[in-house]
Amino acid sequence: MASLCRSAASLLKPRAAPAVRSAVRLCSSGARYEYILVEKRGERSNVGVIQLNRPAALNALCDGLMKEVGRALDAFEVDGDVGAIVITGSDRAFAAGADIKEMQNLNFQDCYSGNFLAHWNRVSTVTKPVIAAVNGFALGGGCELAMMCDIVYAGEKAQFGQPEILLGTIPGSGGSQRLTRAVGKSLAMEMVLTGDRINAHEAKQSGLVSKVYPVDQLVSEAVKCGEKIASNSKLVSAMAKEAVNAAFELTLAEGNRLEKRLFHATFATDDRREGMAAFVEKRKASFQDK
Repeated sequence: MASLCRSAASLLKPRAAPAVRSAVRLCSSGARYEYILVEKRGERSNVGVIQLNRPAALNALCDGLMKEVGRALDAFEVDGDVGAIVITGSDRAFAAGADIKEMQNLNFQDCYSGNFLAHWNRVSTVTKPVIAAVNGFALGGGCELAMMCDIVYAGEKAQFGQPEILLGTIPGSGGSQRLTRAVGKSLAMEMVLTGDRINAHEAKQSGLVSKVYPVDQLVSEAVKCGEKIASNSKLVSAMAKEAVNAAFELTLAEGNRLEKRLFHATFATDDRREGMAAFVEKRKASFQDK
């Protein structure tokens, strides 16, 4: 939620953004994005990519940026061509934290009555699979944003941390909860209480990320994973995602019951029939997402 870097840039001098890409892109509704770049990638343009783009602030998560991320996710959610989504930042910072300058003067009444940060959770409610491609700093809110995604890939120089304690507060967008579920109580408690970071390989070893790649290959590998996912039935992928997410909320018996019902539900789909027919006939399945 917070950043080790005060305004996410006060202790670390950012590099200039690449000149070859515009900081403003049009979304499907025609509205402009100020803080993110949005495009579709992959051979079939079936992977949505959201790139955080506040280079001067190391992609600090201001409220405007998170609202734009929500809008982009909404657009990809209803785009029938998109089967997976990648969220990334720059080579230097996925997101170095929340924008401390923006929240510095808030009081309890402001936070409580306005349910501060509530809409930041949109990433975790998207039905389509979301992959975080994390290069550089993923601190505070940046770490929380990565953990809201379904799959986390890291570049070799990535760093993860929840340094809110150093600013006199605690994580506020799920950091204490998702981190504990990902890495276990001891490491999560150590990171939250000390503000210490872990590197990409420690994050993989602890279960926070699934794969580590060279910095220059990270996003393309995340897109490849998205293409694999998008080649399957979007309908059944949503069911599979629901089943896996339920493991964090339900008892084993309840989770097994939900999984069984979702498994049964696939037998009402054309894609299940096509998938099994293709297997028996030794050909590639052609899913129609219904």
